[in-house]
Amino acid sequence: MTPEELSQAIAETRDNALRELASLASPEALERWRTTYLGRSSGITSLLRKVSSLPVEARPEVGRLGNQARSLLEERLSQREEEVKGGVLSALGEAGRIDVTLPGRPLMIGRLHPITRTLREICQSFVTMGFQVVEGPEVEWDRYNFELLNIPKGHAARDMWSTLWVDYEDEQGEHPMLLRTHTSPMQIRVMENARPPVRVVVPGRCYRYEATDATHEWHFYQVEGLAVDEGITFAHLKGTLYEFARRIFGVERRVRFRCDYFPFVEPGVEMAIDCFECQGKGCHVCRDTGWIEILGAGMVHPRVLENVGYDPRKYTGFAFGLGVERVAMLKYGIDDIRHFYANDLRFLRQF
Repeated sequence: MTPEELSQAIAETRDNALRELASLASPEALERWRTTYLGRSSGITSLLRKVSSLPVEARPEVGRLGNQARSLLEERLSQREEEVKGGVLSALGEAGRIDVTLPGRPLMIGRLHPITRTLREICQSFVTMGFQVVEGPEVEWDRYNFELLNIPKGHAARDMWSTLWVDYEDEQGEHPMLLRTHTSPMQIRVMENARPPVRVVVPGRCYRYEATDATHEWHFYQVEGLAVDEGITFAHLKGTLYEFARRIFGVERRVRFRCDYFPFVEPGVEMAIDCFECQGKGCHVCRDTGWIEILGAGMVHPRVLENVGYDPRKYTGFAFGLGVERVAMLKYGIDDIRHFYANDLRFLRQF
């Protein structure tokens, strides 16, 4: 193609495009026009690619004509888009379908799930008391979940946890892998990699093979706490948990400790707070006892300390574990744990 022929083709394409553009009246038609005349492989763009095949002395002039034509089409397209947009809005306004003076519709704003909110409040209460937040794996080894926590194979205490085992066999044909039944395995993992003093809280999800009802779920969140150092006593445990209860449930709360059994602590206790519904007089919330149990705790068993290489004659510590869903149920007056995971917006929007 000669320079003259290419210049003429550019001019004809420009004129045809302008005539066609003037008749278009919808955004869809404008988009098709843009693709036809300003697309990468058609219209003016395709003609400009042929400039490189012209003699060197003719390229500047023909290229200038092509660039001018493309700029003109882009300018006219922008003008036509504004005209079409204004015409559409005007037509809608006349038909009574839209009022451009109305404020925009409000956007839905997300919020924290009640379990997430409660979990953060619990962790923050311990962080302000000098604890560090750490996390661990949800798929755990038997030795961390049971054995090193003073629960050897065949021990009756294993029946306390309805364990979900992972389909994995080691060289001895045993199944040492499971979905953790509690966050206590992180006690071992932390102490294996750190020397006292140790002060950590461990939030995370746990799993147990059990039927669901108003107070039980097969998966739930738990917060484990551990403090180990020289000279730690039961008084430190009571003072820490009493302060926690006041921060979460209110400064007027009373606390009660009673003996309980957990394989990895000695002695073990359960901690309860006075019922905030009846102030300890007895009602349906506390089952007429005046108290509501919220967690289990105790002094770290000497054998657990030995398992991680700590000298139990030098170091002592305390540990505790609490269910986040239980705390949330008490804090917000919820009577069924299944509400948290039903994804019912009617429930979640209340928080």
